[in-house]
Amino acid sequence: MANSKKPASSDLPQYLGQRLVALSAPGRRVTLALSGGVDSVVLLHLLQTLSSKLEFSLSAIHINHQLSPHAAEWAKFCTDLCAQYKIPLQVQKVQVARRSKLGLEAAARAARYQAFAELDCDVLLLAHHLDDQVETLLHNLLRGAGLAGASGMPEVRQQALHNSETSLLLARPLIAVPRATLLAYAEQHHLRWVEDESNTDSAFTRNFLRHEILPLIEGRFPAYRENLARAAQHFAEADQLLRELAVLDLGQVMRAEKLHLAALTALSPARAMNVLRAYLEQQAVPAMDTARIQEWLRQLLCARGDRQVALGVAGLKLRRYRGEAWVELDKPALDPGWYVAWQGERKLRLEELGVSLSLFPAQGIGISLAKLTRAAVTIRLRQGGEKLQPSCGRPRRTLKHLLQEAGIPSWQRERLPLIYSGEQLVAVPGIGVDCAFQAIATESALQMQWSDFSASQL
Repeated sequence: MANSKKPASSDLPQYLGQRLVALSAPGRRVTLALSGGVDSVVLLHLLQTLSSKLEFSLSAIHINHQLSPHAAEWAKFCTDLCAQYKIPLQVQKVQVARRSKLGLEAAARAARYQAFAELDCDVLLLAHHLDDQVETLLHNLLRGAGLAGASGMPEVRQQALHNSETSLLLARPLIAVPRATLLAYAEQHHLRWVEDESNTDSAFTRNFLRHEILPLIEGRFPAYRENLARAAQHFAEADQLLRELAVLDLGQVMRAEKLHLAALTALSPARAMNVLRAYLEQQAVPAMDTARIQEWLRQLLCARGDRQVALGVAGLKLRRYRGEAWVELDKPALDPGWYVAWQGERKLRLEELGVSLSLFPAQGIGISLAKLTRAAVTIRLRQGGEKLQPSCGRPRRTLKHLLQEAGIPSWQRERLPLIYSGEQLVAVPGIGVDCAFQAIATESALQMQWSDFSASQL
């Protein structure tokens, strides 16, 4: 939690030093995101005076979004400033889609954080201040955000790194400091900075709030910054409690990455929503609005009997079958005539089916190698009408009924890799080997194993 005490401009060095110690910055590699604006220029000035005292290595990164005609000037300003302070600077150009569905501000932010994910450092510092926090809170609330959005920007969080299992610490050590304090510090130390002309354009929501709405609020509520920041902290605490409750509830309703709908139904509607939201986040499903999650929950819990449910988003599907629900990749339809000729491979990665089929050596159990190879061996798809006799003591049965008994969902049945010798069905994963092809005694054999490798990509 950020320190709630509001420092004066003269107190900023001591205040920031305390925040850096709390972030365990001493002895680590610290990088500042330097825009050239007053807030990041002030933070750079403070950091360069503290780096030797606290013994951390300091560098900076400037993200050139290439959106303003002055972008090159800002990059040069940052380059010259860091050269003056003898601080290493990386200038990174990014591409921002001007007509992104996210909106220009969000698209620029996404590009910026993608660049941050490539950094080689321990701590990344951002110069967001108290006014930024208030604008973020109001902006999110006006968009109908939930508790997570109403929590504003956290002072500290982990930033995942590309091509690495590690992460860096992303921190906003000035998040409790008003912009006026930073301006006073900049003027006191005769600092120079750049002004982004887009900051005066009230067509952008944040600028509208900053220039049109917040001055009116300040006239009636002078302490609105601190009060709204405190409210954001309350929202953050409530969100954390809901996340912890979701972990407890998931332990009761989830088994092997699947939701058990009877257990989910036993929860109150609010807790069931909380669990479903947490489960979808865990399964890397993109964030959705509350109305959509409510509809998904309704379909999962209220569909008649064992009616199948398939709810899709971003190439993923939430499936319902036999009292369970789970997320899997949404796979395209297959050509019914698809087949693969087996050339003796021990493992086949069948990309079109999204499965891996392994056939490993055995003796006296599984598929008789001699019987299997009497004719050309192929892997095919189900066409309908197939029969199999996996138990020699029972009659030959339709594959449809065997698959139903095994609890294999209908959409997965169409992608099962069926093993044929000539025109005879030999084996079906999840069902078994036909009696006529089962190995006996000590004859050479193959055991069959299959897995849905697409599930690991979620």
